[in-house]
Amino acid sequence: MENAILADAALGATAIDYHGHGRASKSGRLSSGQEQWPGAVARSSDGRQGISSNGDGVTTGGSKTQHGEEKPVRGSEGQAVARLLDGNAIAAAIKAEVAQQVAELAAEGIRPGLAVVLVGSVPASQIYVRNKVRTCGQMGIFSELITPPESITTAELLALVGELNVRDDLDGILVQMPLPKHVDSKRVMEAILPEKDIDGLHPMNAGKLQTGRPALVPCTPAGVIEILKRSGIPIAGQNAVVVGRSDLAGKPAAMLLLQENATVTICHSKTRDLASFTRNADILVPAIGIPGYITPGMVKPGSTIIDVGINRLSNQVAGDRELFQDFFPGTFAEDAERRRAFDEKGSTIVGDVHPRAYDVAGAYTPVPGGAGALTIAMLMANTVRAAKLRRGIS
Repeated sequence: MENAILADAALGATAIDYHGHGRASKSGRLSSGQEQWPGAVARSSDGRQGISSNGDGVTTGGSKTQHGEEKPVRGSEGQAVARLLDGNAIAAAIKAEVAQQVAELAAEGIRPGLAVVLVGSVPASQIYVRNKVRTCGQMGIFSELITPPESITTAELLALVGELNVRDDLDGILVQMPLPKHVDSKRVMEAILPEKDIDGLHPMNAGKLQTGRPALVPCTPAGVIEILKRSGIPIAGQNAVVVGRSDLAGKPAAMLLLQENATVTICHSKTRDLASFTRNADILVPAIGIPGYITPGMVKPGSTIIDVGINRLSNQVAGDRELFQDFFPGTFAEDAERRRAFDEKGSTIVGDVHPRAYDVAGAYTPVPGGAGALTIAMLMANTVRAAKLRRGIS
């Protein structure tokens, strides 16, 4: 899951809206009974964004193939329009707020600091870490990148973490996962001071989260809550189902939803009759790391889906090509952009939710450009939060 999440965050705002197959105008109106909201894009009831709009959120028209025949556009028969919850727009708003907080701290002579430890040379990790360091600079946060060789031992890495723990200029320490197999990852994570654990994975921070005490929490689950709140989606009293139980995503997402007074159910790959739970979910948070695991028949009509799963499909792998064909069969004009990108780039990112399942939902996050897009923004927010907590600033 960690690799999956960092892949989405690495793509960030530059990625094509792969569930959208061409972006609809953000200034277009929604269908009757739906309000405008920041960062939302109209989408037809089958989950596809429209190519054009008649002004009421209903997509119209089609596109012609190279042979001249016109392919239909989803939503052209007057179906209702679902809300696309734009993670990129929400992440941009959070970054702006973080930059303002950094400026306020700077006026008091305080500059938040973050150390990122990248062991070895995992390409996806390198891209993600570069984005973290660059974003720190944009926010005015001091950052230091430390790159020990892949041969580093557990003892050597523990010693490095110990040195970072005592540095007063560092408010946050992030050891990029995954670590080489010969390194004891849990020992390394537990060695980071809880007050500098901006990944929120230290057992003490996990315990504080469970007991509702102030703590640093994992970035992606925190982003899930931000998406819901900033999109005006009610949480209190709603049935929320989290599919996945990882320390990084599923468990903390469930605890954060519970703190917001949702009625929370945690499911996983061993849950019997999973659909009987997901079909009752007002808020569905898949975080299981299996592409297309949530199918249309598993979704409650009108519900909100926050898809945390990020999975890479390669056109060099037969099974991945079959999945891609199933997800984006090319029947509709909107599939063309996605298929073109898949062919040109050799791979694409999909979520844990089958794209056709968005047909049933009332609101959803795309992949990429959804929950994963908030990961780095929440990391910056955690760094500033850590700086304040360490100094007793509310």
